[in-house]
Amino acid sequence: MTDSKYFTTTKKGEIFELKAELNSDKKEKKKEAVKKVIASMTVGKDVSALFPDVVNCMQTDNLELKKLVYLYLMNYAKSQPDMAIMAVNTFVKDCEDPNPLIRALAVRTMGCIRVDKITEYLCEPLRKCLKDEDPYVRKTAAVCVAKLHDINAQLVEDQGFLDTLKDLISDSNPMVVANAVAALSEIAESHPSSNLLDLNPQSINKLLTALNECTEWGQIFILDCLANYMPKDDREAQSICERVTPRLSHANSAVVLSAVKVLMKFMEMLSKDLDYYGTLLKKLAPPLVTLLSAEPELQYVALRNINLIVQKRPEILKHEMKVFFVKYNDPIYVKLEKLDIMIRLASQANIAQVLAELKEYATEVDVDFVRKAVRAIGRCAIKVEQSAERCVSTLLDLIQTKVNYVVQEAIVVIKDIFRKYPNKYESVIATLCENLDSLDEPEARAAMIWIVGEYAERIDNADELLESFLEGFHDESTQVQLQLLTAIVKLFLKKPTETQELVQQVLSLATQDSDNPDLRDRGYIYWRLLSTDPVAAKEVVLAEKPLISEETDLIEPTLLDELICYIGTLASVYHKPPSAFVEGSRGVVHKSLPPRTGSSESAESPDTAPSGGPSADQPSVIPTQGDLLGDLLNLDLGPPVSGPPMATSSVQMGAVDLLGGGLDSLMGDESEGLRSDVGGSPAMGGGGGSFTPAPSTTAPTNVGAPLGSGLGDLFDLTGGVGTLSGSYVAPKTVWLPAMKAKGLEISGTFSRQVGSISMDLVLTNKALQVMSDFAIQFNRNSFGLAPAAPLQVHAPLAPNQSVEISLPLNTVGSVMKMEPLNNLQVAVKNNIDVFYFSTLYPLHILFVEDGKMERQMFLATWKDIPNENETQFQIKDCSLGADAVSSKLQGSNIFTIAKRNVEGQDMLYQSLKLTNGIWVLAELRIQPSNPSFTLSLKCRAPEVSQYIYQAYETILKN
Repeated sequence: MTDSKYFTTTKKGEIFELKAELNSDKKEKKKEAVKKVIASMTVGKDVSALFPDVVNCMQTDNLELKKLVYLYLMNYAKSQPDMAIMAVNTFVKDCEDPNPLIRALAVRTMGCIRVDKITEYLCEPLRKCLKDEDPYVRKTAAVCVAKLHDINAQLVEDQGFLDTLKDLISDSNPMVVANAVAALSEIAESHPSSNLLDLNPQSINKLLTALNECTEWGQIFILDCLANYMPKDDREAQSICERVTPRLSHANSAVVLSAVKVLMKFMEMLSKDLDYYGTLLKKLAPPLVTLLSAEPELQYVALRNINLIVQKRPEILKHEMKVFFVKYNDPIYVKLEKLDIMIRLASQANIAQVLAELKEYATEVDVDFVRKAVRAIGRCAIKVEQSAERCVSTLLDLIQTKVNYVVQEAIVVIKDIFRKYPNKYESVIATLCENLDSLDEPEARAAMIWIVGEYAERIDNADELLESFLEGFHDESTQVQLQLLTAIVKLFLKKPTETQELVQQVLSLATQDSDNPDLRDRGYIYWRLLSTDPVAAKEVVLAEKPLISEETDLIEPTLLDELICYIGTLASVYHKPPSAFVEGSRGVVHKSLPPRTGSSESAESPDTAPSGGPSADQPSVIPTQGDLLGDLLNLDLGPPVSGPPMATSSVQMGAVDLLGGGLDSLMGDESEGLRSDVGGSPAMGGGGGSFTPAPSTTAPTNVGAPLGSGLGDLFDLTGGVGTLSGSYVAPKTVWLPAMKAKGLEISGTFSRQVGSISMDLVLTNKALQVMSDFAIQFNRNSFGLAPAAPLQVHAPLAPNQSVEISLPLNTVGSVMKMEPLNNLQVAVKNNIDVFYFSTLYPLHILFVEDGKMERQMFLATWKDIPNENETQFQIKDCSLGADAVSSKLQGSNIFTIAKRNVEGQDMLYQSLKLTNGIWVLAELRIQPSNPSFTLSLKCRAPEVSQYIYQAYETILKN
């Protein structure tokens, strides 16, 4: 009879009966009882009450019974640690049992009992087992060391177990070697800094010898360990490759992928001229092809890895196109992945085959697959120039099918083909225009609008077509709205006489009726361009467009190199580095390929934006490289220009900031030129026909009070005498991780001393090449922060070297409201590339030294600022007294004007002034017994209050 009977009983009083059976004299009855206990435990019943009785059954020679008791022990030791100590003696005894199976069982169970109290008792038995004469016991003990290290790392190091583990790498038994490597790799992963796996040519030789005789999992551990080794030259790399190559024919796909990883890594060190290099390329193709005959799930993992391999070395699989043709019964996820690889392998030699396949796929029933197939045809046209003609006629045939989603995808890719081959295929535009009415997806509508705008001069009724889109302007998605705005402006520049009304209509829709800031900003920019200088507008809007690159979805080279080091792991399936999805403190070490010693060519792929997610420190403000490329247009490359200062008395705060959306009060220090540019006054006109200027009334204004009322000096920007102030400086944090900047890591902080602001940087070169020619630039920002001097790195930065630099800053740069307000976008250039990052600067670096207001002025100003401009904040967990608070804040240029005591609580009245002349008045309430302070802030630009409060918190709590 099978053991299923143990799972069927649900009697009452069962525990009591089991207790009696466990204490029975008959061995058979005992075994039956333990089986019942394990069955109850498996289905989730609590049988922990039987702990002492089950532990008593450990004293037995019967291996089956012992295994069952150990199973029970592992499950309940955590909830009954005091009871578990009862079992220690038996463990110690079992570790000296003549039967090696029992010795190994005891040591395995010891590692699984995660109870701190017990661990020290287990050191002696474990030490004996690590030196046991039986290899089965040694291999089990090796894994136990890794488990023990996870519970109590210090204990393992003190007891010298790590050295014993290292000795096991030289063991005569391959399984012991594999487990020792696995244990050391596991420990090294949680302690990246420790050099546990100290690999040298001798130990590598031992590992390669053990490789042939291990079990499959043992082989994987050894291969993964080999992948972390850096051979000293190409000869050693070649000899390792020769000894790893036989693993490619292994039946287990994980072994094959691990071997591929080692070979891909060491191939970097081989010269392309070597005969062996060509042989290796040929040997790599068959195992990868074989992986595609496995079940779909394995195929998918294989395809994701092949995708990376093909991006790195397309020559490996260039003759294997047919294996990637889709089968009718492939699941959709396999089909889409195969399509991707087909495009990557498409070349002049096989394009005819590929196109015939793709055309076939475009008539399938699976919508997602068809869409991707149509898109693939377009990608082929862009990649293989000779095939463009055939691709376009194929796409036209597909458009004639009138299948809605096929037509839409075709239009999207034809737009890209126009970009790649200008003035070649424009004859098809008429066919595209026939399908205008059937487009309902934003991407297709946007593509069609782009085509109409771009080739307006060839389309007789372009204005009618665009007008038809304009009717439902507010129902369109942002993508379509932006495209429509640009297309109509292009049309106006090409046919100004007949489209005057149309362009007025779209500009007012975009600026006055829309609440999307991107659309509004673009609308105002066009409006201003057209009204001031139509010639410049023509040069900007109708500029020559760069040809698009053939592969837009390639993984960025440094990330690709890192992912190649993770072939066969989750990172290679996600196409993301482990740091992007592994949580917790387990150290994730960034891996990279060894430097190429043969030819010095760089990776073939064009540089695209990294696909890594934003770093965890500043999730809300780090833009992707893509976002910032647009902003680089705003980075003025000349030195910051400041015009003559304005007469402060006549400043009206109501001037409209068309670009920033209304933070005009932050523009106290802007030049006259900028002011007149920003205000939407009729003076903006400049030869734009009868074009009306952007209306100042409808823009998002931020009208403050006129600066009268005895506060004439409020916007006087002549800085006071610099006093030595001990302003708080935050510790440096990493702003640009090396992974996102091809090995350049930038960390830094901001400081203010004696009236001057500086950005204190540490540049670290984590790449394998020397870095030089550094330069830095800031994007426009809320307070006009800009470098006051070039970034000076006096000597080239060698690998693994760091340099500290203090970059002086001023506040006379261009101003644009940022979100958040203290966001600073930075571009750093070196001899390798331009890198972008953004960081948040603390506002207290902008508090000037002459920020102390006269008492009478303070009172008058406090009354003068409207009550709705007052904001209240709580500063919690601060146990300083009023005097300590006052002196601490004065160090950062927040000045106490007066102090009084009301009903036992201290009230501090304070003022501070920002570099652009904005005054902020504060009332700080401190109760002696209460660690929470109440801060009330009043300011004519209330949008800064939140950031002033953050500065208060930072200064008081540090």
